[in-house]
Amino acid sequence: MIQPSFLVVKLVALVLSLVVAGLAYHGYRRSGSQPMLFVAGGFVCIGVGAICEGLIYLVFDTTLFSAALVQAIVVSVGMLLVLASLTLGETGAERG
Repeated sequence: MIQPSFLVVKLVALVLSLVVAGLAYHGYRRSGSQPMLFVAGGFVCIGVGAICEGLIYLVFDTTLFSAALVQAIVVSVGMLLVLASLTLGETGAERG
């Protein structure tokens, strides 16, 4: 059984990351800045990673190690997208 406080904290992390992703996507749509799209995708991955470990562990009855490995990979992909948004050059509306 999942502890209610644990579930609340995980859901808050998911909601906050999706709000940031939504704002970043809105910024991408408004400005055409590709790095903003990477930020949006990165925060979606980070948010999904925040809740996927417990879901994988409970739903698919895997080992905790396997669930943690999947969670770490998903969060790492999100961090790589955010890193790419900070290091890659501008494309889209800012160019020209």
